[in-house]
Amino acid sequence: MADKIKLGIIGIGNMGSGHAKSIAINNTNAEIELVAVADIKPERRQWAKDTLPETVKIFETAEEMLDSGLIDSCLVAVPHYDHPKYAIECFKRHIHVLVEKPAGVYTKQVKEMIEAAKQTDTTFAMMFNQRTNCIYRKMRELVQSGEYGEIKRTNWIITNWYRPQVYYDSGDWRATWSGEGGGVLLNQCPHQLDLWQWICGMPSKIQAHLHYGKWHDIEVEDDVTAYVEYPNGATGTFITTTGDNPGTNRFEITLDRAKIVAEGDKLMIWELPMNTSEFTKTATTPFQSQKAEYREVETDGMNEQHKGVRDAFAAHILHGTLLTAGGEEGINGLTISNAMHLSSWLGKMVDIPFDDELYYNELMKRVAGSRRKTNVTEVTADTESSYAGTK
Repeated sequence: MADKIKLGIIGIGNMGSGHAKSIAINNTNAEIELVAVADIKPERRQWAKDTLPETVKIFETAEEMLDSGLIDSCLVAVPHYDHPKYAIECFKRHIHVLVEKPAGVYTKQVKEMIEAAKQTDTTFAMMFNQRTNCIYRKMRELVQSGEYGEIKRTNWIITNWYRPQVYYDSGDWRATWSGEGGGVLLNQCPHQLDLWQWICGMPSKIQAHLHYGKWHDIEVEDDVTAYVEYPNGATGTFITTTGDNPGTNRFEITLDRAKIVAEGDKLMIWELPMNTSEFTKTATTPFQSQKAEYREVETDGMNEQHKGVRDAFAAHILHGTLLTAGGEEGINGLTISNAMHLSSWLGKMVDIPFDDELYYNELMKRVAGSRRKTNVTEVTADTESSYAGTK
């Protein structure tokens, strides 16, 4: 068995180049050898020639690299619409694939990607690097242990994504329906949406209020307030924007016997002596309540981020160990963001699962009127990978 996977990267824009430098120059991943990169833009290929070791082969197109026989695995770091397209091209050639977030723009195409993966024996993984964060790993452990009972309420206010107008003016693809397929939900928040469902489970209903171009001259959402319901009757809210300065990042989960809060690089818990549901029935005085015991939760302190996901990807291929996030999990957070968009467009609560075709048709209406005058076929066929993954 090989001691390293032979990796290629499709798209060496901001994210792709970061991965390339980390692997090939900083030698962060002992079981990965970067052997090739591909980008349609001459200036990005020139960057690769000037920056990366001579051993890294540079290709003009992804297909040329995938057909070269040089690689057995691939990291897809192109614009959102093309994530499924190139993952599927990898699966056709039995090449292992790691996809940058989000999995795609709409669930219909991501389901096609997942189905294509099932037809091969290749490894399929998502770059959900925030799952390596000790705060969120411990939070998930506490919630899913069952020690504190069922979830009653979740609240995530994640508003520290402030962006000035010049950020959006830096590329005609930014914050457009045809270029990115959405705004703060598709660009800034995929990690939080993934963590939200990874820790708390998938909601069953969503009612969302989205404002499009409220704080900026853009066509997509830059202000979001969403309400969700879970199968067990719990409720939750998710609030995000790129218009608040200063912003907040506070994730709070109320369970039957505890409240858990992640904020400011700390994980805090308030524990109760008994379940609230039981206490509510047995309390003997009108204003009686339980006294909660507060403590800061100790974690293992590890937060390997992209390196950790890449290590797990390589180890899974070579040794069969667990992935940080399987590729099929990429649809979950995207389902939530698609449902938020659909709720806003239809002006009503949306059930999960929703009609994938309805969402796609509604999205295409907005793509047709996008200020970036391309259609989705052009977007997916002629990608601008120099902005791949740029946030």
